[in-house]
Parts: sequence; structure tokens; C-alpha cells
Amino acid sequence: MLTASYQKHLLKFKLPGGTSRGMLKTKETFFIFLEDESQKGIGECALFRGLSIDDRPDYEKKLKWVCDHINLGFEPLYNELIEFPSIQIGLETAFKSLASQDLFRIFPSEFSNGNDNISINGLVWMGSESFMKQQISEKLAQGFRCIKMKIGAIDFDVEMNLLKSIRKKYSSSDIELRVDANGAFSPSEALEKLKWLSELELHSIEQPIKQGKWQEMARLCEDSPLAIALDEELIGVFSEKEKLELLNTIHPQYIILKPSLIGGFRGSDDWISYSENKNIGWWITSALESNIGLNAIAQYTHTKSSKLPQGLGTGSLFTNNIPSPLEVCNGNLYYNTNKKWDLDMIKF
Repeated sequence: MLTASYQKHLLKFKLPGGTSRGMLKTKETFFIFLEDESQKGIGECALFRGLSIDDRPDYEKKLKWVCDHINLGFEPLYNELIEFPSIQIGLETAFKSLASQDLFRIFPSEFSNGNDNISINGLVWMGSESFMKQQISEKLAQGFRCIKMKIGAIDFDVEMNLLKSIRKKYSSSDIELRVDANGAFSPSEALEKLKWLSELELHSIEQPIKQGKWQEMARLCEDSPLAIALDEELIGVFSEKEKLELLNTIHPQYIILKPSLIGGFRGSDDWISYSENKNIGWWITSALESNIGLNAIAQYTHTKSSKLPQGLGTGSLFTNNIPSPLEVCNGNLYYNTNKKWDLDMIKF
């Protein structure tokens, strides 16, 4: 007999995380627990308030319904959760965890064995000029060769000068620079700003304008001298028909996959398949999960053998994260098999 339960956990930021949508001080998430006569399983339903398509008043009601009907099995439940992608990935992870001899070996590989690593970008949050400079210096000192800077909240000229200061010291072959506008630019000003940014030899820009403006985004992707990566644009696009229509209409240079926001690993597999058929690049990014969810996403990411730096460096942001074997060193994410998971915080 399989039983299921869930638990809410409020992650607390060490320092507020600045985005164009405001400052993040806490991040709500949910753990789902499975148990049968001999095994346990755990997954994370990483709801992202204000961003997830499943940020709805009935979220916990749906999560409770899943736990009450867990004996329907994975397939029927997953299909029932199309509009709740963060519950989909929690369920997906929990069932894989239940089936594994090791609770946290979700996608066994040389990464989860501790013999390989994943190249990741260092994330620089929005804030004052001095705060952003400090973060940039720290990331470079920590050995990151790829830095992602959130832009669009402070003066654009200040952000340009920060990027220029990096480029004066480091060429594009030394340090790869990515920027994330989180939809902050207006369609009328976006192309001009992209032209200025392109002069700094950036790798790409994420979501320069707000999601949902497909025709405007398509024109930008066609005219921009700087590669554009779709991020929020993928949220809430559920069916194969919609996904193909989006890619065919916009034809971006890259898409960014946040499994917690797009239907878990199955949803990510679909996007990867569709984009590769159209020669569209991709990489995977965490969405402020705890180490429970980050671990599953990192292990999944390693199985895809991408050569690009991934966006998986968010585990150290919180004061009350779940202690785990995940470690970041010299711009790479490792699974240190000499360290143990500590679940005392969630009493599982």
C-alpha cells in the first residue's frame, strides 16, 4: 500500500535577490513524501509565486488531492496535473526516488557517483552598483568562467558600465557573459538596447521583453545582433501544438528550461526534442528550488550531456536549505559522495 503526504517549507534568502519583478526574501516550496512497505521516496514541488503558472488559490488543495489519490499511480496523476507543472516534477522525482535504492539517486550517472561535474554560470542579482560590482568580483574570484547578470531594474547605463568593466579585464574567450532582463525592456526600445549590449560580446540575453508578445519577440530574434533566449515565454505552454507554434513563430536562438515551471523532466524532454529539430540551442536552469529539487534537476541535466554552462548555482542562496552533497567549486557543480544528506529540518 502506497501512502503520500506533503510538507510546506519556506526558504529564506541569505541576502534579498533582486529581479526586475522586485526583491525576493523568501521562497515557498513543498516536499512530497511517498512510502510503501519497504521504500520511501521524496520530491519537491517548487511553486514559484508570481511566476509559476500554477500559482493558484487551489494549489495546496490539488497537492492534497494527489496525496489522497496516490494509488492511482504515476501516469494518471501526471496527466491530471498538466496545469500544475511544479507538482508534476515533485511527483516525478518522488516516484523515481521511491524506485531507487538510494533516496537521492534520481538519475544515476557519473555525476551522482561523484566522478563528473556540471559547468554552471555564476549568478549576479540586481541591486545597487556597488552591490553588483561586489558580486561580480566574488564570482570571478570563485573561478566562474560564465557569469549571468540580471538587468533591467537599475539605470541601463549603469548596467552597461558594469558589463564594460568586466570586458575591459576579460575578453569573451576568458569570461562568457549572459544577461537576463526578465522582460524588462519595452518592445519599442529593446532592439536599440540589444545593439548596445551586443558590442560587449555577450553570449545571449534572456527574455528581453515580456512573455506573450510573440510577433514582437519574433522580430527581435530576426533582427537582433545578440542571441536571444526564451525563458518565461515557455511557461504555460502545455500542448505539443502550442510548443511547436511558439518555436515556429519566434524561432529564438536559445530556449531556457526550468523543469519546475514547464512540466518536469518529461516536459523538458519535449522542449529539447522540438528545439533540437529546429537547430535551436538550450540549457537548463533551476528555479530557486531547495537542494532536494536542485539535486534531481542537476542529475537530469547531466544525462543530457550539454556542453553549455547550466544555470544550477542557486543552492547556496538560502539560510535554511537542506544540507546535501551538492557543492560548487571553480564554476562547476559537484555531487560529493563523502557528504551526507541531512533531513532533520523536514523530519522525514
